[in-house]
Amino acid sequence: MRIRVRVPATTANLGPGFDGMGLALSLYNEIEAEPASTLEVQIEGEGADILPCNATHRVVQAAAALFERMGSSLPPMRLRCHNRIPLMSGLGSSAAAVVGGLALAQAWMGRLDPPETLLELAAALEGHPDNVAPALLGGLVVVAQDEDGLTAVRVPIPPMRIVLALPEVKVSTEMARRLLPPHLPLSDVVYQIGHVALLVHALREGDWKLLSRAMRDRLHEPYRARWIPGYERAVDAARTAGAAGVCISGSGPALAAFAPEGHEAIASAMEAAFKEAGVPARTWILEIAPEGVQVEIAPG
Repeated sequence: MRIRVRVPATTANLGPGFDGMGLALSLYNEIEAEPASTLEVQIEGEGADILPCNATHRVVQAAAALFERMGSSLPPMRLRCHNRIPLMSGLGSSAAAVVGGLALAQAWMGRLDPPETLLELAAALEGHPDNVAPALLGGLVVVAQDEDGLTAVRVPIPPMRIVLALPEVKVSTEMARRLLPPHLPLSDVVYQIGHVALLVHALREGDWKLLSRAMRDRLHEPYRARWIPGYERAVDAARTAGAAGVCISGSGPALAAFAPEGHEAIASAMEAAFKEAGVPARTWILEIAPEGVQVEIAPG
């Protein structure tokens, strides 16, 4: 038996939707697994020089968690991880590892449960449902957690292309959260609620003019932006080149620019702006991934 798993990158928050929404993107990590005499982990691509090749790898830990929940232990297997999602980028590399490991374990056990059955465990392992939900389900997903548990709703939106610009600076999610204030004024809370509602409507309708206003944020971006060298230059450059809205992707440092056209020019402008600020940057032009994690099982 050989199992192949493909998991999309994600961009979360989308401006005002802090911890409440995320979008799957057409940049994928791939995992191959097959039986072996002992656990073997091979890594190619992003993070190959720093990620552990043992049981502490997040793919392995997630898979082991599902086996444990089902009353068994992780069988020996050979894993090949081909990573295209940069680490500590704000593009959901950790969520992709968790979702990939859970989907792998589910397939290994021969279970045919839909991906959403993994949502609660994935969120518990990752801690950020706004990343794991779109990685599982694809497209735009709105999430909420309350006393009745975790809810994820997929919101249909038209196809669109998004520019991602990633400066060469590392920002961990933990550090990015420490930058945030413990309390917000009531006026800012009201501001956020209104802009989240506008954002969902703008994305669903493909209303670019509205999106440029709806993507404004007061909760986290003003604080996180200070730790991204060249942030203001890159945002201004993207908007001048035609971007309707620009936001920090997840906890950063990647920036996501939304536009109806001119994506190549926007990517070039953002890369040049970061370079002027003394920070090299990589860029991608990505589609929305309509599907979340995908699994193929082939005979060994």
